[in-house]
Amino acid sequence: MAKSASEVEEKTGYHKVLGLSGLTFASVAGVIGSGWLLGAITSANYAGPAAILSWIIGGIFILGIAIPEIEVASLAPSSGALARWPQLTHGKMASFLMGWMLFFSYATTPPIEAEAALQYSASYIPNVYNTSTGLLTTRGLVLGVLLLILFYFLNYFGIKLFSRVNNVITVLKVLVPLITIVALFTVGFHGHNFTDPRYGGFMPYGWVGVFSAVSLGGVAFAYEGFRQAIDLSGEARNPKRDVPLALIFTVFGTMLIYVLLQVVFIGAVRGSELTHGWAHLILASPFAHLALALNLGWLAIILYADAIYSPLGTGFVYFTTSSRVLWALPQNGVAPKSLARMHPRHGVPIVGMIITLIVGALTLLPFPAWSALVGVVTSISVVTYMSVGVFAMVLRRTVPTMARIKIGGMKVFAPIAFLFGSLIWYWTGWPIDLWIGAIFFAGFLGFLIYAVRTKSSWTDIKAGAWMVALGLFITLMSYIGSSDFGGKNYIPYPWDNVVVLAGSLVFYFWGVHSGFVTDALKQFIADHDAQTASPPS
Repeated sequence: MAKSASEVEEKTGYHKVLGLSGLTFASVAGVIGSGWLLGAITSANYAGPAAILSWIIGGIFILGIAIPEIEVASLAPSSGALARWPQLTHGKMASFLMGWMLFFSYATTPPIEAEAALQYSASYIPNVYNTSTGLLTTRGLVLGVLLLILFYFLNYFGIKLFSRVNNVITVLKVLVPLITIVALFTVGFHGHNFTDPRYGGFMPYGWVGVFSAVSLGGVAFAYEGFRQAIDLSGEARNPKRDVPLALIFTVFGTMLIYVLLQVVFIGAVRGSELTHGWAHLILASPFAHLALALNLGWLAIILYADAIYSPLGTGFVYFTTSSRVLWALPQNGVAPKSLARMHPRHGVPIVGMIITLIVGALTLLPFPAWSALVGVVTSISVVTYMSVGVFAMVLRRTVPTMARIKIGGMKVFAPIAFLFGSLIWYWTGWPIDLWIGAIFFAGFLGFLIYAVRTKSSWTDIKAGAWMVALGLFITLMSYIGSSDFGGKNYIPYPWDNVVVLAGSLVFYFWGVHSGFVTDALKQFIADHDAQTASPPS
């Protein structure tokens, strides 16, 4: 059966088949993965019962950054959107840096999810995970690569297959956490765990522990997948309506689930397992372990099964969107055109998928543990989150009359989202922030080489300079800041946070001021006007 003109976007080759449910399920699948299986114990290790606050803070942060993204997505939906928006507001260098960091955060998530699935499966698949070292074995690494290859083939056969497979997986991924919440609360909930002085009370490690849990405990990482709907918006039938709704449904729904999961986890842990405090609580398969301890064998079976398909479903989604980010870079003129090559039949970015597979497989080698990658990926992702408010404010100035969903109070929400992002980036701590800074600076050098070879405009470099300066600032603050976050304590807590906030506010206004009417925005306006002027088919 031939496809209608509305189903195929002529300029890109993407099949426009996703509706509200497909977009929402993609985002929910991106959020509910290994984070719910392992994030509860990891965040409790950092914050104790106060990890509940970490999930609330993380949820508020996500809400803050989702608001600007809703507005920009309603104005300029596109596959790989987060790599394309800065092209409209700040030119090529900002676009390249955003795409560079975005690809790293997305392409390294499928191996994280594969590692989580293999860690849980260690109970019945021998020699895949070493519980004493917390690392995958050689067999586990091989299986991890095979899982990435599975993601590739599921994506290869097109977005329709992706949507069908993902919708089924997502329904199961939501049901299992809900069943777990009800079961643990009704059978084995110990309210005294939240305040027992023997274990340090409600906040045994203070606010530093709460903040560390957001960055290093898997909280921010767990929420990250909410924007999958944005990256797939170029394949949506009605993106201006459905993408914002998908984001709203995803953020509110998953935040409620994560907070309740942390509550029942804290309440279900037995006192005998807290002899050495929350920081030393070790459970290889946390929720399954609690279920078995409470004689809920049926729940443990469900959890072990979920530990396979839930992370794999998230890895599947991130594999899809990672290839879309690579596709977006050539559209911005900052990468080889070969990256934009589409499969003629299935309508997928075939070259981007191959590169995503290779990068994911290589990532497994130096980071063969879930916890080893979480902090790195979280901070890289935050770099891309926090800047959307800047883009939103620039577009309000440069195209004030173009149709979009205008969010009230954006002048407040945009800088708040930026400041939240700066703090989470900083809270990741030294030396992880050094690695983030190195990746960021490598992207900057890569663009400079490209700019020299292509004689790019100095205006693009000038307009994106605030992003480079921000990266240097956070890296420096991580080194000289509080020892609680791994620094030299030249600026102790909480003054280090005050300095980060004050400095980040300067970079926010610098970023807004640097935006201009780029060539890409002029073309975007021309295309929009042409579509508006053409009669309906």
